[in-house]
Amino acid sequence: MTTSKPLLALFALSGTVLLHGCYTPTSSGSVYSAGQARSEQTVRLGVVESVRQVTIEGTPGELGTIAGGVVGGIGGSTIGGGSRGSAVGTILGAVAGGVAGSAIERNVTQRKGIEITVKLQNGELRAITQDADEVFRPGERVRLVSSGGVTRVTH
Repeated sequence: MTTSKPLLALFALSGTVLLHGCYTPTSSGSVYSAGQARSEQTVRLGVVESVRQVTIEGTPGELGTIAGGVVGGIGGSTIGGGSRGSAVGTILGAVAGGVAGSAIERNVTQRKGIEITVKLQNGELRAITQDADEVFRPGERVRLVSSGGVTRVTH
């Protein structure tokens, strides 16, 4: 059985696109973007009231949809007899592959998070959700660091 070079190149490209789609921006309290470095931030002090495990939803993107559509279209093109049957198979395969690729990307980028409820010194309560890469316990003193609409909880 021989496989054409363009078909192999298309599979390789699809794999690269899928791997690129696995990148997930972090919502860690310990990671700063390049734009956040050297910018002034507001700091408020408080005490942890409660901590709850949550799931941070994955991000479906175009990459999973495109890669799934390409792979599904290639696989679908082998279904059906004649040029019409092949065309219908390609279209159906591409649509099904695109839906599956988007769902896969959403599941791959999903991660564990925590919702930290903090009672500030002025008595106000604030709830912040971030990656579960640090342990917080009720009664612990913490800092809320805020800038540009982004708030993180730190020790």
